[in-house]
Amino acid sequence: MQIDSSKIKQIDKKTALALLITLIFWASAFAGIRAGLKSYEPGHLALLRFLVASAFLIIYGAYRKVRLPEKKDLPMILLIGFLSVTVYHSLLSYGEVTVTAGAASLIIGSGPIFTALLASFILKEKLKSWGWIGIFISFFGVALISLGEGGGISFDPRAILILIAAFSTSLSFVLQKPYLKKYKYVDLTAYTIWGGTLFLLIFTPGFINDIRTASIDSTLSIIYLGIFPAGIAYLTWTYALAKMPVSILTSFLAVSPFLSIIIAWAWLGEIPGSISIIGGVIAILGVMLVNMKGR
Repeated sequence: MQIDSSKIKQIDKKTALALLITLIFWASAFAGIRAGLKSYEPGHLALLRFLVASAFLIIYGAYRKVRLPEKKDLPMILLIGFLSVTVYHSLLSYGEVTVTAGAASLIIGSGPIFTALLASFILKEKLKSWGWIGIFISFFGVALISLGEGGGISFDPRAILILIAAFSTSLSFVLQKPYLKKYKYVDLTAYTIWGGTLFLLIFTPGFINDIRTASIDSTLSIIYLGIFPAGIAYLTWTYALAKMPVSILTSFLAVSPFLSIIIAWAWLGEIPGSISIIGGVIAILGVMLVNMKGR
């Protein structure tokens, strides 16, 4: 499927603003996770983050009068929440124990590749030969990032967790899109986060002790993650998803890693290794090739 450039030109200012807010907040999340991991276990970090996000959406949802979903839609809504919140954020948190914020964002930036693959196999959208070449290039770049995070020529297995997280969230985007014809973006965002948070309760053991012993800086970082990159950014992303084709919207995520590297440097003084950066550039070029020449 060739991307229609006229659709990109037709993005209204409100949708463009929603997308910009999403990209900035999501880019900052990688550094925020690394800051939170200084005092919290990965699972506890994800749980606290989405308890905060859930509370935020309970308040905002009451103001916006979020309605309950239909019973027949609950299994799919819970699956979307499980993929986009539970799987994605728990694996990302565990991955960032050793993978730098910038490198993690570069791996997640390969997400549109998974969207293209899923569209090919699930929605039967054909990819041109350039698309498959772009996918190969992107995964080669991700492999370089993994090697770079392992210390030059060694492999960091936690990078695989982040790659699985990228696949999980891409699948959730594809599954979520049809329901935006039926539900308001605020409603669907609330369902997704509340459902995903329920599954994160498996990390309850030891959770209270982590809160008690954590530094205030780490706790504030996670509260920030819950309100802004989770609560607000998920609302703005779902709004944009309701207005734009999923393949076009996810292609903009290729911009996020470069913002993440700048934020991680400013926040943590952390910069990915040269091999990881080279791999990231290659991965993003692969994403661009798929979206510009491969559909």
